[in-house]
Amino acid sequence: MPSVPTPSKAGIVETQTGDRHIPSSTRADGTKRKEIKIRPGYKPPEDVEVYKNRTAENFKNRASRGPPGAESLKDESTTAGSAASNKNAKRREARKKAAENAKDGDTELKGSQADNWREGKQNGDGEAEKKEKVDLEAEREKKARNLKKKLKQAKELKEKSQQDGAKLLPEQFAKVIKINELIRELDQLGFDADGEPKAKSDAKDTAATEDALPTEDLKE
Repeated sequence: MPSVPTPSKAGIVETQTGDRHIPSSTRADGTKRKEIKIRPGYKPPEDVEVYKNRTAENFKNRASRGPPGAESLKDESTTAGSAASNKNAKRREARKKAAENAKDGDTELKGSQADNWREGKQNGDGEAEKKEKVDLEAEREKKARNLKKKLKQAKELKEKSQQDGAKLLPEQFAKVIKINELIRELDQLGFDADGEPKAKSDAKDTAATEDALPTEDLKE
């Protein structure tokens, strides 16, 4: 006849015939525990019901229940907490909107600043380009003046040597032989052999040519 297990805290199973036993089980290491038979009438400590004094039990549980009237206070506290929570939620929402508005304002400001920066950069680039041109022109004129000075000194030494027949020193001779080189450098910078800008020099040459022509030639 199949047994109907009656569970207990100690794990005892009682069949319908009244036999009681602890069923066999498997240990953690895989070994088997044998079935243990329990003698009739034996009740293990785990299954013995402990007598509970109602007065003592109420006194014991009083701390968890709280003093009389605590439930109403708890309800009021919950209501107050809900109101405070709603108020805090509204404040958070207001702060969130303010932050979004401030973010939009910052975006517009940054866009405006970026436009101003671009305009300033363009203006600055234009000014820098003009300044660079001026600096290059000044540098070119400065270099031309130095070359003109060296060329003048070399020509004077050459003329002195030719007129007086004086023998030049090595450093003086080195200056004289660089006359053609100095003229080429001046030409590359846009200056003639006299150190004058070519545009002015060409204008002077044209005027001198016209002055030298006879009046009849000019009329023709």
